[in-house]
Amino acid sequence: MTTASLSRPSDAISIRQATPADVPAMATLIEASARTLGSGYYDHRALAAAIDGVFGVDSVLVTDGTYFVAEIDGAMAGCGGWSRRGKLFGSDRFIGRADDLLDPATSRAKIRAMFVAAAFARRGVGSAILRAGEEAARAAGFTAVELMATLSGVDFYRERGFVAAPETLVTVGDATVVFVPMHKHLSA
Repeated sequence: MTTASLSRPSDAISIRQATPADVPAMATLIEASARTLGSGYYDHRALAAAIDGVFGVDSVLVTDGTYFVAEIDGAMAGCGGWSRRGKLFGSDRFIGRADDLLDPATSRAKIRAMFVAAAFARRGVGSAILRAGEEAARAAGFTAVELMATLSGVDFYRERGFVAAPETLVTVGDATVVFVPMHKHLSA
């Protein structure tokens, strides 16, 4: 378990592996986070389509032990993780599953499904989850990571050393959702 201290003494963030019992609470957190924190970046139709068809829990990450829950004072403050599998983004509902295992010598690990509860935004929760994912990927032999950022996450990831590629348009139902592929080399 990793604990990060923040500027307020009561804001100690604890990070633990997610369990199947966490899935309903994580699903609720993800939907609320996306609706609240994504509303200034996506129109209503695109945001609704992303919530219904892309965002959500990927149970493979939970089963693999690579998905984390961040807690502050016992409350679920965020969730996210990493993966050694080929799927770059998307929940269990998202089409285009690639569950093949990646070779750390030739592939980038994936940073996956990072969401912070709006009440805990800008308190270091996302940074703590990202750090835990990067450390775990590094320990598994990966030297680089990649992710598919929401528009609301691009600046966050850029500030943490990620480099953006051109935007990607994903069609979900009758809506188009803009995402930004990003990558980062992990220092030793």
